[in-house]
Amino acid sequence: MFTSPRSSEHRDRDDLLTAGLGLDGLRAMTPPAFADAANPTPAELRRRAIWSNWRGIADLAPGGGYGDWYGSVAAVPGREFSAYARLPGAAQPHRVLLQLPDSFDAKQRCLIVTASSGSRGIYGSIAVAGAWGLPKGCAVVHTDKGTGTDYFDLDAGTGVRADGTQGAAGASDDLAFVPDAPATGNGVAIKHAHSKDNPEADWGRHVRQAAEFALKMLNEALPQSAPFTFENTRVIAVGISNSGGAVLRAAELEGDWLDAVVAGEPNIYAPGEGARSIYDYTTEAALVMPCALLHMKGLPQPPLTAQVQAMASVRCASLSKAGLLEGADTAMQAASAYAQLRSKGWTDEALKAGALTTGFDAWRAVAVTYASAYGRYGVGERPCGFGFAAQDAKLSPRAATAAERAAWWSDASGIPPGAGVGIVEKNPEIAADIAYGGLRCLRSLWDGQGADAERVRKGVAETRASLPRKGLPMIVIHGVDDGLIPQAFSSKPYVAWAKANGRDVRYWQVRNAQHFDAFLGLPDYGARYVPMLPYVYNALDRVWAHLENGAALPADAEIATTPRSAGKALSKENLAIPR
Repeated sequence: MFTSPRSSEHRDRDDLLTAGLGLDGLRAMTPPAFADAANPTPAELRRRAIWSNWRGIADLAPGGGYGDWYGSVAAVPGREFSAYARLPGAAQPHRVLLQLPDSFDAKQRCLIVTASSGSRGIYGSIAVAGAWGLPKGCAVVHTDKGTGTDYFDLDAGTGVRADGTQGAAGASDDLAFVPDAPATGNGVAIKHAHSKDNPEADWGRHVRQAAEFALKMLNEALPQSAPFTFENTRVIAVGISNSGGAVLRAAELEGDWLDAVVAGEPNIYAPGEGARSIYDYTTEAALVMPCALLHMKGLPQPPLTAQVQAMASVRCASLSKAGLLEGADTAMQAASAYAQLRSKGWTDEALKAGALTTGFDAWRAVAVTYASAYGRYGVGERPCGFGFAAQDAKLSPRAATAAERAAWWSDASGIPPGAGVGIVEKNPEIAADIAYGGLRCLRSLWDGQGADAERVRKGVAETRASLPRKGLPMIVIHGVDDGLIPQAFSSKPYVAWAKANGRDVRYWQVRNAQHFDAFLGLPDYGARYVPMLPYVYNALDRVWAHLENGAALPADAEIATTPRSAGKALSKENLAIPR
């Protein structure tokens, strides 16, 4: 079940939570440097991965409140234990990592289990689970849930070893991901897209297996206090975004192994009324939202710049020509697109925040990767002609450099584009709206016919949630303004369905909160929105008090926050956290 074990100590100028960087180091605009760009050491890769994942999740900007009103970057000395874990029947392993602080109290025995947010690597929940659990003296165990940044370079025939460094396929390097691909190839294979495992279908089991790994490592690391079991160790699962969906899926599994669950802005696909899969609404948004946003006023800036608006006008014309919108001019077509999205359940709050996702072309990035994952496509099958590669100045594919490959594990988010890897399209449509043909194809894998569409829809169906265990304390938190995973399609129908079936799920709906705390450093976003992480930490405090001394779980709440407005620092009063 567990292979390639590693352990390391992190003390003195290193630690578990910030790799010795502290708040100032995490705030630095440039990543920690490699002494040799093409051959970084495992310690250098770890430090940079921790830097990258903190900055990808939390708002660390001065005035944003982190470290002042919420959160911790305290130096936490301790040890790390990692391995590959493999589910029965899976073609590829997932990474698991236990962080064991020196302050761990074997008499109290608390374990926080989490999964990486988005498709991030193994440290992808360090700012969520690590920031709350490690300073408290809890052990924290992570899984990359079968996604992650173990990219494989098809040109060089190299992938990522257990320690994050580069190694050759076929050698004794024990790579974390080796795709089922010809020996000669080109481009980059992405674990989330090309494992052929449809990892999202097993996210709950990944979380459970990570917890099992943690107990095994605790028994080995602290033999004088063994055995550590689910019966004598408090286990709390927490995550946000895809990780939030993963811990909700873990709550379905049999047995009393979990003591509580906290899920923030979860990507969860429930049977409830109004529920939609992320592939459904992502492909819809990728195609229609650029045009619809032209109808809206007061959008956050950036990224909806004049350049993006010009592209959006072309998209309106493409949709109109295809008979998908009404109207003789751009304004009328934008109004038609807006009405279409509203009729499908999109709120104005979600659409406004969705300008961020649209401006960064993130809808397409998600759709390309998830289409491949849901359809269990391998390297070279390229649904709708999409693949991944390093690119030249003209966005044509090229071979990656050694320095680029070396940084993938620490710098990438798990979904291209980023870290020098981009999306490439085979035979893109030569038109003013160059992206339209590929996006329409990706959408047809959801609403069209044919073997490919059936293949993708089958994979999506495999991700549908089941009911959580009865009696399990659960708190779900979601921003009302979430524009990437709108609550109307995810947490709201999930909670309603769970409550209708007798599950005691508490639900916090946070006004003026969108999906990406990390973008609150942008002045206009910081002025409009409050961070989500304070509510996740507070929910963890509340379930801890419930388990520790029987305190009541919080009631459902619609939390009326007050954004800090331009040029002002965040205060406790802005957050209005329930007490």
